[in-house]
Amino acid sequence: MKQHLYNWAAPVLIVMLLGTQCKQAVTQQQAPTAATGQTSKKQSMKLNAGVITTKLAESKEFYQRVLKFGITFENDFYLLMHTPDQQTSFAFLLPDHPSQQPIFQPAFTGKGMFLTIEVEDADAEYRRIKDLGVDIKVPIRDEPWGDRHFSFYDPNGIGIDIVKYAPPAQ
Repeated sequence: MKQHLYNWAAPVLIVMLLGTQCKQAVTQQQAPTAATGQTSKKQSMKLNAGVITTKLAESKEFYQRVLKFGITFENDFYLLMHTPDQQTSFAFLLPDHPSQQPIFQPAFTGKGMFLTIEVEDADAEYRRIKDLGVDIKVPIRDEPWGDRHFSFYDPNGIGIDIVKYAPPAQ
């Protein structure tokens, strides 16, 4: 996976969405055994991120309308959505729900998180999302490391960075 540097001051969670798969093989190194001679095993891993928020309805509307996410599962306290290609999921959970363990109860405070969504055509997405009336915080731009991107916030205060990765200009 290509590494990118963003000028964000707060701690961040990076989730690669749209156009890339979050399924990655994780190799666990093991010493060879005398019986098999095998030296490694692969284990599949998939990332599904989530946000604890009171804004389930607003999140559902925003992610469907602006980012074209679909609904995988929904009940009165939990919403699981997926990217248009159904390769990545993103969840929303009501805070302080009695069915959840304490680790999953405090609400996200609205700062220090962003999602990077990789797309085929950042310019087309910029025009489409701007035409929807979304308040763009970082207008479309080219970065010295080659990316073309723009950014805005979701209803929870999560920064959304729409990007087309490209190698830097020589």
